[in-house]
Amino acid sequence: MEPNANNNMHPDNCLGITPMEVHKVVPPPHRSTIQKLKSKLKETFFPDDPLLQFKRQPLGKKWILAAQYVFPILQWGPNYSFKLFKSDIVSGLTIASLAIPQGISYAKLASLPPIVGLYSSFVPPLVYAVLGSSRDLAVGPVSIASLILGSMLRQKVSPINDPLLFLQLAFSSTFFAGLFQASLGLLRLGFIIDFLSKAILIGFMAGAAVIVSLQQLKSLLGITHFTKQMGLVPVLSSAFHNINEWSWQTILMGFCFLVFLLLARHVSMRKPKLFWVSAGAPLVSVILSTILVFAFKAQHHGISVIGKLQEGLNPPSWNMLHFHGSNLGLVIKTGLVTGIISLTEGIAVGRTFAALKNYQVDGNKEMMAIGLMNVIGSATSCYVTTGAFSRSAVNHNAGAKTAVSNVVMSVTVMVTLLFLMPLFQYTPNVVLGAIIVTAVIGLIDFPAACQIWKIDKFDFVVMLCAFFGVVFISVQDGLAIAVAISIFKILLQVTRPKTLVLGNIPGTDIFRNLHHYKDATRIPGFLILSIEAPINFANTTYLKERILRWINEYETEEDVKKQSNIHFLILDLSAVSAIDTSGVSLFKDLKKAVENKGVELVLVNPVGEVLEKLLRADDAHDIMGPDTLYLTVGEAVAALSSTMKGQSSSYV
Repeated sequence: MEPNANNNMHPDNCLGITPMEVHKVVPPPHRSTIQKLKSKLKETFFPDDPLLQFKRQPLGKKWILAAQYVFPILQWGPNYSFKLFKSDIVSGLTIASLAIPQGISYAKLASLPPIVGLYSSFVPPLVYAVLGSSRDLAVGPVSIASLILGSMLRQKVSPINDPLLFLQLAFSSTFFAGLFQASLGLLRLGFIIDFLSKAILIGFMAGAAVIVSLQQLKSLLGITHFTKQMGLVPVLSSAFHNINEWSWQTILMGFCFLVFLLLARHVSMRKPKLFWVSAGAPLVSVILSTILVFAFKAQHHGISVIGKLQEGLNPPSWNMLHFHGSNLGLVIKTGLVTGIISLTEGIAVGRTFAALKNYQVDGNKEMMAIGLMNVIGSATSCYVTTGAFSRSAVNHNAGAKTAVSNVVMSVTVMVTLLFLMPLFQYTPNVVLGAIIVTAVIGLIDFPAACQIWKIDKFDFVVMLCAFFGVVFISVQDGLAIAVAISIFKILLQVTRPKTLVLGNIPGTDIFRNLHHYKDATRIPGFLILSIEAPINFANTTYLKERILRWINEYETEEDVKKQSNIHFLILDLSAVSAIDTSGVSLFKDLKKAVENKGVELVLVNPVGEVLEKLLRADDAHDIMGPDTLYLTVGEAVAALSSTMKGQSSSYV
């Protein structure tokens, strides 16, 4: 039986209704359960359809495409030229000048030996050059992941009292971070990181930037005894309770180099062509400060220095990984948190610069590349790395063409590890602190925060929760609070879907929201509602109560009473994309409830699986009858108006 057999003209001269053809509501084509499951799984896990390129290709070509998919370097490598290399070597040397001082600084931020920061700037970029799909991403340690790694591990292990165990836990956390990242890419579960919305990231990054900057007060003021806590209050309290430890020599040097670095950053922001000014400023600061300390023996006058660093390339560390013991839970937890944060940052940075150059970055391949990079890094004395925004911006502005720029950077770091380590012995910690502060200032995005306030006040609240949670509680708790609020927002949208009252725009058969379009008018005898969300077990009770309340509100309005009582309740289901068994039951219960009020339930345009499930459940044909199912609201009103004897209609 057809869901709607009315395809005749419905003139109604007494009501002045314009005749309108009523079209059939056609059920969707039949598909087996296997076909539906296959389609759903494909859209969930393979929305980019990675297998499309293999269709109708000979076997040999398929093997080549498969190799290029796993190793993107095989795709652009054969066409690589000396012209591209000239651009890549310039950008590679430029980001190396930034990566070396930042690597040392970020390792200290993570409470790790400074040399580990350089190790992490050597091996991971080589791995990413082979597996990564971004041309602009510059790989290495980043401030936020370093901060989280250090703060979470310090909760149980002291890097001062037990440095070896702390280092082992850091490498183990890196392994689990990489394993988690690679698993997300392999299992096509990248949508999980989408729970970190833009509002959360902006608030989280800004809060983390404040905390990272405050942590540098230890270096910038020359304080020896400083709190290990991360909150704003304990950090400031520690700084001012130890005024007697402040060193004016350290403060003077820190202030001078901080001003120099900020001026260099300002110049590069005002004139992007001068990107090399801010890119080279950290290395220049390290060189100048090291010379000053060495020349004036400043290490004997209150200025602390890095000290002697180990020469040589990365030693293997797979024997230092912990997969058992009392600290396993801490290691896994730290790996998951740092893995999510670094993965989100790396993919966001890669997609940002890919959009500027009009090429695509495969999110799942990036997850696997970053994940494998960290797994391999954990076995070669590296800690968590990803694509850093500051280095990637410099790489982009320096004219990088391919991932070879990462190789050039890595080779430069290798030369430094082999031959130049003694030069860093007198590098003052205060300059490293100034470099970190300058780098993280860019994470505070005031224009984006203002834009969020302008667009969505709830997102702005989420952003503030992330910011204040990080600043006043802790980095991981602030992130957890913001994610929880965002999930609560999603649950609200699911459990409290929007229902709109529709009215007719005069002179047309178009029906729109009465509260949006002021010229839209009610149709006497009709209550027309639009449901704008999937219907499921979480919202059926609310929908039933809300619809019945709409009917009561309609009937109690004085102006409506003077015109007509409700004869028809029309539900526009065009925006309902899915329904479950509870949703199907809703319509049966609703039909009984409104019939008791003398109102007939009419459905308009149920789509896809919604229509299919309603048809299957409607054995008695009482919901999907020929006079209760229509393709458009206009057709429903035109057809049903003929049954309202003696009533006048404003529908023209």
